[in-house]
Amino acid sequence: MKRIHFDNLSKNWFLITILILSIIFLLVGIFEFIPFENPKINKGISGIGFLLQALFFSRMFWYKNYVEWNKKGVTIRINSFLGKSIMFENIKKTELDDQKLVITQRNGKIFTFDLKEIAESDSKKLNEIIIKNTIANNV
Repeated sequence: MKRIHFDNLSKNWFLITILILSIIFLLVGIFEFIPFENPKINKGISGIGFLLQALFFSRMFWYKNYVEWNKKGVTIRINSFLGKSIMFENIKKTELDDQKLVITQRNGKIFTFDLKEIAESDSKKLNEIIIKNTIANNV
C-alpha cells in the first residue's frame, strides 16, 4: 500500500523558517541594503532567496501522494500531477466509503479521491483532518 505524506503548515517551524529566510534573502539581494564591493554578491543573495522559494513551493511534487493543510484549508494531491485546494469553511460534508473520499462543498461541487492504493491508516487520517478542521471552522 502507498503512503500519504502529511504536512501541517501551521506547526512545521522548519518550513516557516525557510520561507522567512527566503524572503529576507530576496529583500536584501534585490534592494541592496548592504553595499558590497562586488555587485554579484547581491545577485547571489537574491538567487539563494529564489532557490529557497522554489524548494518550498516544490514540496508537493516530491511525493506521489501529498496532503498539506493549515487552519484555513487543505491541498490534497493523490495519484495526480496537481492537487485540489479546498477551504475548510466551504466543506458541507465528507464521506469515506469503499476506499473513496467524497468531499461535498456548500456550493454543490463534489471532489472524489480514489484511495484504493492508499494505506487504510492514511485514509482515515486524511478524513479525520478534514472533519476536525471543518468542525473547528464552523463552530
